[in-house]
Amino acid sequence: MLRIANTENGQVRGLPAADPRITSFKGIPFAAPPIGENRWRAPQPAESWQGIRECFEFAPISVQDTPGLGDDIYCREWHVDPDIPMSEDCLYLNIWTNAKSSNESMPVLVWFFGGGFQWGYTSEMEFDGERLARRNIVVVTVNYRLGAFGFLCHPQLTKEQPDAPCNFGCLDQQAGLRWVHRNISNFGGDPNNITIAGQSAGGGSVMSQMACKDNEGYFERAVIMSGMFGSPYTINDFFQPKSLEQAGKIGQKLFDYLGVKKLEEARKLDPYYICNKYSELRNNGEMFFSIVQDGHFCTQDPLYAFRNGTRIRVPVMAGNTGDEFIEYIKASNDDDLTIKAYEYFGNEANEFLQFPQARVKTEYGYSPVSSPELGTKYAFLGESLKKIQVNCYYYRFIPDIPGNDAPGTFHSVDLWFFFETLAKSTRPFEGRHFDLARQMCDYWANFIKFGDPNGFDINGNKLPEWKPYTDTDRGEMLFTSNGAKSSNDQNKFVKFLLNKIK
Repeated sequence: MLRIANTENGQVRGLPAADPRITSFKGIPFAAPPIGENRWRAPQPAESWQGIRECFEFAPISVQDTPGLGDDIYCREWHVDPDIPMSEDCLYLNIWTNAKSSNESMPVLVWFFGGGFQWGYTSEMEFDGERLARRNIVVVTVNYRLGAFGFLCHPQLTKEQPDAPCNFGCLDQQAGLRWVHRNISNFGGDPNNITIAGQSAGGGSVMSQMACKDNEGYFERAVIMSGMFGSPYTINDFFQPKSLEQAGKIGQKLFDYLGVKKLEEARKLDPYYICNKYSELRNNGEMFFSIVQDGHFCTQDPLYAFRNGTRIRVPVMAGNTGDEFIEYIKASNDDDLTIKAYEYFGNEANEFLQFPQARVKTEYGYSPVSSPELGTKYAFLGESLKKIQVNCYYYRFIPDIPGNDAPGTFHSVDLWFFFETLAKSTRPFEGRHFDLARQMCDYWANFIKFGDPNGFDINGNKLPEWKPYTDTDRGEMLFTSNGAKSSNDQNKFVKFLLNKIK
């Protein structure tokens, strides 16, 4: 087994994973520590070392709110360790490989975690790459800066470093991807067969990396889980990048709250002081740092880049869970619903109100629709209008999820399945769940290898056919309690709404 590998900075030693045919390398530096003068700068080259570096444990997570302190579903699910090491020195990646030598040229997955650009880390237990590595895929998980460290924007930064004034977390991801391109052949991977993937903010990160033309040639396909959003009711602006001016004003407000006026003062502050003060403002709804349209890394809304074809046009697999990010019309009664319908749909309001789904009333409002489903399908329809199309595969994850909390298919729960790591969960999953996870991981592995999820499972059985989603053939894959089910979207309500997305 390949336990020692070369990198551009020196040799690294990994350990056998739970399956000794897999080697895991944890905590490989891909950039210099972003501390001191490197705080709020683009990632700098990592320093070289002598001898063999032991890469046996995950590096510290990015500075963020301490995980595992609450009783929310995510603290119960996987943010379970409040004592996990944390540091501003966080630019490290991890690799799982079943290569016996460095000349095997296996396909590569590069994973970006989610967490709203505020939280998350590569050592979350659902991101164990071992099951994919057993399918002859080299798995890489890349850490990046978060919150005020990864996405601060400030006029002084714009003036001092105009080529990289913000989006440092995205630049970390980009640096990790480029490190993989330069080094992964030493771990048995093929630098010309890389898939980038992520979920939630990680999915939004994949969208942003696809929209950045500087990344052309660094990856061959992309997976976006719960990372595209669209609504005919209100505009979900979470992944819509702010302008430099808008974001800069927020940065000025943070500096005022920190009690500093100059950038060099802010770079000397204790990182946990910055994190705590920023969290106070964010939790009060006063600010939220994420991707900024800086004219360099980010030049437009990534969803628009997908829709208009100016993204890096590689095959895409994308979808959502059934119960996440549902949008509603905020109406107090049926008469109010009619008024709102005319506001949203004008002379087509009556057509909208004829749909039974429009009259559905919940405690949150009327006419519930899935924002990530609509956003994904809206983007895919844009691709299907191109003269030469690349395949886009849509899925919806809708099985039963066990547990006393009756969680439904909550945001992120599909990660247990795609990574086939259900055995790490405390939920009472049964045989059908493990069967579904194996299928989902098989589809994912096929897509990573070939750009097409179709083919055979790990046992040699042919998988149910998964057709691309296009305007003329709206194929989709439903991941259900009884396994993967091919479908064709005949939902007229969804089709109506897709034509009304703002």
